[in-house]
Amino acid sequence: MKFSRALLSSVIPLMALAAATGASAQSDFPSKPVTLVTPFAAGSGPDAVLRLVSDKLSRLWNQRVVIDNKPGGGGFIAIDQARRAAPDGYTLLQLDSEHVAALPHLYKSKNFVTLQHFDPVASLFRTPFFVAVGADSKWKNMGDLIAAAKADPDAVVYGSWGVGSPGHLGAQQLEALTGIRMRHAPYREVSQLYSNVGTGEVPWAFASIPSSQGIYKAGKLRYIAVAAPRRIPQMPDVPTMAEAGGPASLEVNSFVSLLAPKGVPAAIKAKINADVAKVIADPEIRARFDTFAFEPLAWSPEEIERNAEAKSKVYGELVRRGNISLE
Repeated sequence: MKFSRALLSSVIPLMALAAATGASAQSDFPSKPVTLVTPFAAGSGPDAVLRLVSDKLSRLWNQRVVIDNKPGGGGFIAIDQARRAAPDGYTLLQLDSEHVAALPHLYKSKNFVTLQHFDPVASLFRTPFFVAVGADSKWKNMGDLIAAAKADPDAVVYGSWGVGSPGHLGAQQLEALTGIRMRHAPYREVSQLYSNVGTGEVPWAFASIPSSQGIYKAGKLRYIAVAAPRRIPQMPDVPTMAEAGGPASLEVNSFVSLLAPKGVPAAIKAKINADVAKVIADPEIRARFDTFAFEPLAWSPEEIERNAEAKSKVYGELVRRGNISLE
């Protein structure tokens, strides 16, 4: 009993010290500028969101929040830079769910599993994808598209903004769910992709609102479905995949989060998560999200990881089925 009391008397101060240290780390953070590394090019949708968020965070934290654009290399340029940073919360990495969930399957020889090197910290948004066809396309719904692909296997072409992109993997999933076969035309320039869909050179492609709105507003594109279980408020007249005659289980979306090199103290991760959630709730940011049809997210790190793991399972099966590789 004396030993137990002695042990207890030594443990309680240590627990109190740990709690005080964690609280201090949380209240003191940040005490210097924070860098947000992103693989997205300046001017892209995710970059525009990050700049809004960084501006609000800098005011909340009374510290500069710097955006460091490192596009290219399939995301690995940004990933490698952030990976070398100290795990102290002062360097965060913006990634979409494909960087987190698809890269390990697409670059097998790298033996790189994103969540073995980074911890999810805060979520930003999720974007849905629409099925876009040219304004003059004879396809009025997904039933027409699927019927055309069934009638002439490998003849129907779809475009995407790259191998392993949500547009590519989403079409692979459509093939798997319907038994059709199509041909993939990857593009380097997103604007060129939707211009070619508009002219009918490419019959269809998955599209987000920010990437295709210019061509859509010019009257050259139609959205025949959204790959989601519910209609999107910004485009209420566009039917869901099921309503348009496609497979009800087909959901194509991408979510974007902030991650940190493994080892960041839990108190600091908790503060970043709470502060980003506060910023995402700002009416100005919500209004900007609405223009992009971005769904604001306020997931915990555990929720981010669960959603990433679910996508990884789907992507892994699609990559194996299609024998897809970026190596």
